[in-house]
Parts: sequence; structure tokens; C-alpha cells
Amino acid sequence: MAVDEQERGRSLTPAERQRMERYELLGAELESRGYRRSELTVGLVHANVVALLLGLPLMLIGGAAFLAVNLSRGISFEGNWPLLMLSVLVLVVVHELIHGITWGLFAERHWRDIEFGFIVQYLTPYCTCTCPLPKGAYITGALMPLVVLGIVPTLLAIASGSLSLLLVGIVMCYSAGGDLLIVRELLRHKANGQEMLIYDHPTQAGAVVFER
Repeated sequence: MAVDEQERGRSLTPAERQRMERYELLGAELESRGYRRSELTVGLVHANVVALLLGLPLMLIGGAAFLAVNLSRGISFEGNWPLLMLSVLVLVVVHELIHGITWGLFAERHWRDIEFGFIVQYLTPYCTCTCPLPKGAYITGALMPLVVLGIVPTLLAIASGSLSLLLVGIVMCYSAGGDLLIVRELLRHKANGQEMLIYDHPTQAGAVVFER
């Protein structure tokens, strides 16, 4: 996956530089033990475009199911638009917290292996795990925000007829499009060994595969 050169050359924060140094040391250690390294990273701008395409089926299915179930019995809209927009902004942060909590369950030092940050140029909060994880654990952590904040609210909206809850679920499904993109690339990656570890890239959106 290509990374935009402007993004690749952006100024790193001190925390990002430290993570990059640790990543290079870890990569050298794993390669000395026979692991091969493959970077599966994606530019944030590209991810936002592809995110819409990957999240679109979920949004369409959720919207169609909502209308099929609730159109005849009535649809309600609670709250107001400013409150709804504020809720979505808060949930964007919660999205990253869910990544951290889930990856922390599998990480070697648990919560101490989880770091958060904010990329000012792209107004993007992020969560990263600073230790390698098994493939299943990494994918679980990557998809958990989609399930908790996107799919579950959409199902509840279908059951309750709440339009505001449906809108939140649909927006959060869209916000998980970048996660879906990374998971898709991991699933499409052809294994070159029997052992595989996934490391969250320290400065870019995506992951690094170590395998032997």
C-alpha cells in the first residue's frame, strides 16, 4: 500500500521518534532470529477515501434493514444535531480507546504497551501497540471499535427505531474503514513462514508483518 511522500516526510513528535527507534531495534533483533519483515502501511488520505468504499456495504445494509423494520411502525429522532455531532466526536476518541483496551489484553505488558497520540496535520487521533502481537490478536483489536461502536448501535437502532442511534452507528462504521483496509491487507498477505507476528507501525497507518 502506497504512502503519500508528504505524509512519509512529515515531522515526527518526540514520542513517535522514540517508537521508531524501538521499532528499528526490535526489527533488527527479529531479523537476526530469522524473521522477514513486510510493511503494510497506507497513507491517511488514501485510507479515508478507501474507508468509504469498505464501510459503504455495512452502511447500506444497516440503513436498508432499519427502514424495512421501522418504516411501517414509525421512526423517532431523539436529541438534536449539535449534540449528535458532539457525540460522534467523542466516539472518535472512544474508538481509539477500544483499540488500546483490546490490544492491551493481548500485549506482553498489557496497558503499558499501548500509546496514544494525535497527528496535527491530519487532525487524526491514533492508538498504537508497541509490541508485536499474534495475527488473530491484532485483527481482533483492529476490528473491535467497528463492532462496539458501529455494528452494535446499528442493531440497537434497528430494534428500537431510533434514527439518531442509526446515524451514530453508520458514522462509526465509516470511521472504521481504515481499520477494515488494514485488516484486508493482512488477510490478503501471503504467508511466507509458519510463525507470524504483527507490529503496529510506529508512525504510519498500517502494520508490519514479521514471519519466519
